[in-house]
This record gives sequence, C-alpha cells and structure tokens, in this order.
Amino acid sequence: MASRRNFLKSGLLPLSLLTLAPALVRANPTTLPSQSLLSQLLKSVTRNTVWKEMASIPFSFSSHHCQGMVKIGEDYWVSSVEVIPEFAGDRSHGKGHLFQVSATGQLLTSLELGEGPLYHPSGIDFDGSYIWIALAAYKPNSQSIIYQVDPFKMTVKEIFRWEDHLGAIARNPDTQILHGASWGSRRLYQWDSKAIEKKRGSSEAIPSTNQLNPSSYIDYQDNQYLGGGEMLYSGVATYKKPGEPAFSLGGLEIWDVLQGQVVHQVPVPLWSPKTGRVMTQNPCFLEAAGLNKVLAYFLPDDNDSTLYVYEALAR
Repeated sequence: MASRRNFLKSGLLPLSLLTLAPALVRANPTTLPSQSLLSQLLKSVTRNTVWKEMASIPFSFSSHHCQGMVKIGEDYWVSSVEVIPEFAGDRSHGKGHLFQVSATGQLLTSLELGEGPLYHPSGIDFDGSYIWIALAAYKPNSQSIIYQVDPFKMTVKEIFRWEDHLGAIARNPDTQILHGASWGSRRLYQWDSKAIEKKRGSSEAIPSTNQLNPSSYIDYQDNQYLGGGEMLYSGVATYKKPGEPAFSLGGLEIWDVLQGQVVHQVPVPLWSPKTGRVMTQNPCFLEAAGLNKVLAYFLPDDNDSTLYVYEALAR
C-alpha cells in the first residue's frame, strides 16, 4: 500500500474525480484549421477500397510487442513492450521501449521508459515538437505515467500520472488538449496540457473530462491527430461464434473531438502474410501522398516485425 500512496502523491487522480462534463475543448474555444487533406482522403475510403501493397521492410532487430508508431521525416518511432520471460505468467516485470528505426528497418536509437511495473507503452503521436506516450501496468484499470519525448534532443520528461491504463494518447496542438483512451478504449479522456503545467508539483487535481466510448466494433490500439479538431484511431476486435474459429476485424475511426462523436469509420480488410494478424492489430500510421492517395504503415507482428506499406486511392 505504501508504494501506491507514493504513486498517488506524484499526481495520480482516482477515477471518482472524473465527471462527464462537457469536453474541455468546448470550454476552451479556439479557431481550428479546416479539415486536413488526410482527413478528407480517409473519409473517401470505404470497405470496398482497394489497398495495394507498396513495400515490406523487415526490422533488423527484435521488436518485441509493438504498440504505437509515428513517422518523423524518413524515420519511424515505435513503442514496444518487452515482458521478462520468467515473469510472463503475471506480467509483473518488463521493459517499455521507444525505438527509432530507419527507412530500411535498422535500429537507430532505443529509449527505455517506465517505472517498475509501469512498463507497457501506449499508442503514440507526434505533435510537431514532442512524441506523447503513456507507460502503464500490463492490465486494465491500472495506472499510467504520461511522458513527453523530444525526438531531436533525445530527452524524456514526465508530465503527469493517471489512475487508469492508457492505451493511446495524443496531443492536439491547436487546443493544447491531450486525448487519451483506456485499455480497450472504453473510456476516452481529455486533459488541458496548460493546466497540467500550472499544477506541476502541487497536490491539486488536474482538470479532466471523460466519456464512455459509444463506438464498440473495434478497440483502439494507436492514435493520430489529423488536424481540424479530428483524431484518428486504429484498432481491432476479435469475434467468435460458438464452435467456430475466432475472427479478427481491423478498422479505422475518425473522431470529431469538438462534438465528441465518430464522423467516419471503415474496416481495413488486410492481414499479415506471415501470421494472419489483422494489419491494424498493433501500430498504424497514415499520411497523405499527393492529392488522391493515402499511405498506410502497419506493424502487425511481434518480435520479428515487418513494416508493411500500403497505398489506397481516394474516390
């Protein structure tokens, strides 16, 4: 109990302090840019869209269980969890990694993040200056530390702690609001990063809101701020008919964070040729390529990972 009390003193908040108040972004109005090109292209993607494989890039190192990915310049930054084998039964010990990987799959940098049992990294995002990542205990309804990583200076800064497992986190640079999703993404959170900075080192509660996720056909694994007040989530869910093999469905969802609702969702019918895993099982990053193409980067497999690059043409 002592270690838990010490964790709470570091800025952790119990879920009882959360309310279903209006979203922080509504309380902090700002002029948002119009929809991004990537958002417009993704909204033209349907279940009938043809995805064409453009490249498959094997990683030259053991990548463990990858969680989130962003592309900065020509390099990929990937979060990954490593469970210490002798503690695999209870997942009590492990390491959280943030890898910098070259365009050819070579490991350039490896940062180890986390603290004690809080080693499971989240889906990640890059806000133009920093990578945002949460490290949590490897179980739902647990605890998280949220970090800000400078990928240029290779510095890591703890921002705050939270009383839940955060499986994805991103910062909207237009409003300075942080958006997070719980394990399984059944709870969606928002925090004002300006208010967090003001309360650093104090015992005051960090302002926050949360809402239950009304969309449930997939669980979110990774996230990406699109611009224009919209968040992109990628993920997967497994369905099983009694007596039949399980079936996994991957997909994408775009959220309007001002309205607090999904504005576009689409399945991604792609599977790893090595393992049969859904492409959106783990990390996913998307970008616009010209005025009518979407490039998607997937890392579905563990340990011996291959980065798959696909192209989709907008209608």
